[in-house]
Amino acid sequence: MIAGIDHLVLTVSSVEGTCAFYQRVLGFKRVDTPNLPTALLFGSQKINVHEAGHTFEPKAKAPTPGSADFCLIAARPLAEICASLAANGVAIEVGPVERIGARGPMISVYFRDPDGNLVEISDYNR
Repeated sequence: MIAGIDHLVLTVSSVEGTCAFYQRVLGFKRVDTPNLPTALLFGSQKINVHEAGHTFEPKAKAPTPGSADFCLIAARPLAEICASLAANGVAIEVGPVERIGARGPMISVYFRDPDGNLVEISDYNR
């Protein structure tokens, strides 16, 4: 019944800080459209960014900065992702480690964004 995920929403303490982080570290594209949430595009998906206290309706019951935990699939070798993290002063919290994702075995690294959200980046092409 479901084909995939189109987007997710992050509630953040600063739209500017969050967008700058994801643009710089992971190469996301920022899109600002009047009367719509700021979006961060990557691949064929996006993350909508809502600033705490300035969210859009409808929304989660208790949107809170730093409460997300999500996994992104790498489009480049994980070594390149790790190099980008290091070059931008982002500490890898765990990894590379083996995990089982939706499509099977993968290698993952974990780090935190400016709000403390746990971001996992995984590579199925080990």
